[in-house]
Amino acid sequence: MATPDTVVHLVRHGEVHNPSGVLYGRRDGFHLSDRGQQMAQRVGEYLAERDVTVVRSSPLERARETAAPLAETLGLEVGIDERVLESSNVFEGHQFGKGRNALRNPLLWRHLWNPFRPSWGEPYAQIVARMMAAVHDVRRDAAGHEGVIVSHQLPIWTTRLHVEGRSFLHDPRKRHCTLCSVTSFHFVGDRITQVSYAEPAIDLIPAGDRGAPFSAGDAPEEVKPEGKRP
Repeated sequence: MATPDTVVHLVRHGEVHNPSGVLYGRRDGFHLSDRGQQMAQRVGEYLAERDVTVVRSSPLERARETAAPLAETLGLEVGIDERVLESSNVFEGHQFGKGRNALRNPLLWRHLWNPFRPSWGEPYAQIVARMMAAVHDVRRDAAGHEGVIVSHQLPIWTTRLHVEGRSFLHDPRKRHCTLCSVTSFHFVGDRITQVSYAEPAIDLIPAGDRGAPFSAGDAPEEVKPEGKRP
């Protein structure tokens, strides 16, 4: 396996202060919780030990606040990139916490007819197109070094599924993309040859909220270019 010359890390933001359990999506005004700030500090310390020369972030507060500790430590500016924004979703603003679940409302079921697209939000293919454009820009700007993009769970996970040639259809509860996790694309030239995954803040995440914890299968793996999505 060829040694990568550039690495682009996709970092999910930290925990958000959201006591009412709202699906906040692209809404402004949702900041990191105290624990989320600890997570941001932890992932910043983890990445500061690497050869990071570029830091980019989604424009949303929770992503910029997650990027801040790393950028401050390295003396870098955080570039804001609209292309790594959270995906749009018709359920944005509805509550899913404290015993409330918007999916129990029959009036909203009409949005669930096509899980492959998906019919309730931004098409997966559109998410991948904008995310991969941002990834390749960071790859070029950090050539020979490493770059960081702070984004959101669905854009990161969808992009990983694309890179690994897997189906976009998935169970959201099984995404390997916990809070402040790091999904890394290892490049040789302009080609991704490996994908790796790390959870430097996993001990700060309540056990019930971890979703899909780190597994041995998420150690660096070679990407098979011939892999095809079902």
